[in-house]
Amino acid sequence: MLQSHIYTFLVGFTHCVFFKVSCSSSEFSLDGDYLLGGLFPVHEVVQSTVMLSPEGVECKRHPFSKSGYQMFQVMRFAVEEINNSSSLLPNVSLGYEIFDHCSETKNFPSVFNLISEKGLLKPQEKLNSHRPKIIALTGPYGSTRTLTVAPLVTMDLIPWVQYGATSYQLNDKLQYPTFIRTIPSNKDLIQMIIHIIQWYGWNWVAFLGGPDNYSEDGLRLFYKYTSNTGICLAYQDIIRLRGNHNQTLKNINMLNINVIVIFALPIYAETILKAAIANNVRDKVWIASQTWSMSQQLPREPGIQKIGTVIGITERLLSLPGFDKFIYKLKATTNKDNNSNVLVQGNICNQECKESASLTAKEIINENPTFSFAIYAAIYTIAHALHKVLQCDANECRKNTTFKPYMLLGEMKKLDFPLSGRTVKYDVNGNPTISYAVVLWHTETNPPRTEMVGTYDTYPEITFAIDNSLMPWRNNTSVPFSNCSVECREGYSREQEGFHACCFRCKKCPQNTYVDYSRDPYTCYPCAESEWSDEGSTTCKIRSVVYLQFTEITSIVVICFTACLITLLIFIFCLFAYNSNTPVVRSAGGNMCFLMLACLTMSSISVFFFFGQPTSADCILRDFIFSFFFTICLSCMTVRSFQIVCVFKMAADFPKLHSLWVKHNGQWLFILFSSFLHFISCVLWATVSPDHPVRDSITFNDQTMLVCERRNAITISIVLFISWFLGFLCISFSYIGRDLPKSYNEAKSITFSLLMYYLSWITYFTIYLTFKSKYVLLLNALAQISSIYGILFSYFIPKSYIMLFQPKKNTAAYFQTSIQNYTQTISRS
Repeated sequence: MLQSHIYTFLVGFTHCVFFKVSCSSSEFSLDGDYLLGGLFPVHEVVQSTVMLSPEGVECKRHPFSKSGYQMFQVMRFAVEEINNSSSLLPNVSLGYEIFDHCSETKNFPSVFNLISEKGLLKPQEKLNSHRPKIIALTGPYGSTRTLTVAPLVTMDLIPWVQYGATSYQLNDKLQYPTFIRTIPSNKDLIQMIIHIIQWYGWNWVAFLGGPDNYSEDGLRLFYKYTSNTGICLAYQDIIRLRGNHNQTLKNINMLNINVIVIFALPIYAETILKAAIANNVRDKVWIASQTWSMSQQLPREPGIQKIGTVIGITERLLSLPGFDKFIYKLKATTNKDNNSNVLVQGNICNQECKESASLTAKEIINENPTFSFAIYAAIYTIAHALHKVLQCDANECRKNTTFKPYMLLGEMKKLDFPLSGRTVKYDVNGNPTISYAVVLWHTETNPPRTEMVGTYDTYPEITFAIDNSLMPWRNNTSVPFSNCSVECREGYSREQEGFHACCFRCKKCPQNTYVDYSRDPYTCYPCAESEWSDEGSTTCKIRSVVYLQFTEITSIVVICFTACLITLLIFIFCLFAYNSNTPVVRSAGGNMCFLMLACLTMSSISVFFFFGQPTSADCILRDFIFSFFFTICLSCMTVRSFQIVCVFKMAADFPKLHSLWVKHNGQWLFILFSSFLHFISCVLWATVSPDHPVRDSITFNDQTMLVCERRNAITISIVLFISWFLGFLCISFSYIGRDLPKSYNEAKSITFSLLMYYLSWITYFTIYLTFKSKYVLLLNALAQISSIYGILFSYFIPKSYIMLFQPKKNTAAYFQTSIQNYTQTISRS
């Protein structure tokens, strides 16, 4: 049953019996030592019809194709040129068997003929035993036709050097192991189209193709390679010979698309362009794929110049040296024959071409040359591989060498030879090097012409360029606009609107962010912590790092004041030590004065931790040292104020309390208790939530301030409360003792020093909460110095002055007189 179906299939497709073909004088065949196969579209089936049973096609019944006939002649020219060469295949002649391949699905008889052995097909024959008629094949034209016959050709591992199949799926070596092409694949063509679109900054394009594998493959690749380019496929449609082209063009106009890619065979491109002329479509940019970019008929179409600019892509080398002479010789020979049917000798299926007799040599030469070099290179590729297999030298080849067709394939993949100024070589997928030209149609001239305006090469390196001076628009202001949205101004990011990424509105980037159009135009990226930017920026600037440096003038002044303060404190300490037994020292507190002076000296040291790049230790020590030691000094002053009041006012009223205070050294117990309590609070503050250095990048845009961050308000509040409470007690006791003997009355000096203390810190905290600057830290240091200077100048300097310049007042008699005067005053009152 299965054999019966196969037999019916083969008989149906061999309506034109391939084994009857034998016409050596025909242009379609030439005898030689080795035969090449060729499939060319000398005729074209415009509209295929559905058959109820398998049936072959007689191509002569369909429209004649001038470009297909020219391709056919290019192969004949290449074979003749190789046979005339004395170096490539010296003593070997190439022959060919060429068939008119006009249909996508009904040209199997010609393929059967080429892969047959002595007119027979032997599907079950072992590969080593089968010897097909041809050693290699080129053609057919078109990806769909190629994919249709591929299973038959690859079955016998016949080298298949294609000139006109660009489908990217033919790169699959598992399915098409013998496939090599001399024309770039659709992938390369699509990438070239994308280069053109990007060159002019377009991103809103339409893609039109035919109902065939060529266009489907192109559309699939266009989607793939535009995915990350910013190009949006705004509209895509299939061009059918009897489709609603008016609606297609209406949709394109409605979407404001001005760049249209027509990736289709010439017949479909012609259909849509004629419709565009009829619909009065104007001022568009039409990008032509390689198949129709060099069409000779379309540029002559009436009204074509009104539709806009046509940019095409084609092979760089379009003319073949010697081809014109070959055609003129061919036509001269044909014209001498009285029989106009010289191309046909007998009843030969799909090897008939009566229409060619009426063609002039000029018509053939001027036909679309897009595939000329590809065909020429295909034949030379086969010849060079045969040269290697037959181990040819300059004089002869070893004709007795036995080889199978597939042996040529290995040599083809290693080829690298020059041909008409181009380099012919293939990559691992059997694809050639690329040398494209961008051509511009000049339809306003008579006759119309094309001009090369750009190039695209991949060997020896990838280069792409278009000469803008040759385009209809000669400056960027007049380049046709084909974008969904107007490009955003500098510093504005895109915010997508709708489905397409290239449809957007513009949004200004806020402070400390920037937009990088090369990275992602839709995102405002935040600047790094060490950088800043204004609104609407495209880059970030480096922040200046700010902190109080030792070398600044203000810092030097404060450090000098501190050094003088420490020197003065040490001097007074020595002076008090020298006069320790004098009444002035004893009335000032005796040994307590030395503790106070020592604490003030230690407090002064904290100022030095405000300068330089802050560390964790600096942040803790600058406040810890001052707060702890200054609080001890305040406790001493508080005790001192209380003691004077006790002696003169409370001793008489509360003698027992006074005796207990004196007996148990109440003053030292109080100092010890308050100091210990304050020390605990300082330790908690420094350990539980210590101040630590931070980089403040928020306060100022252009600066990063290195500051110490106060982390816990509670612990710092406890520390401040103890200090400020002691100061309050001190002022209270001083006020109570404001009328004491002059030599013992220290109310004014203590009050002044504490007012200085409070005012300094109130001023600092006010500025700290109001302003942000590195000089706020300087105010902190000044507040500490002011507090120390306040006590020093109001409490210790007057006493030092007496010891140095008024020694008479530093006697027991002077102090006794003061006490007597106070007693008399009290008794009178």
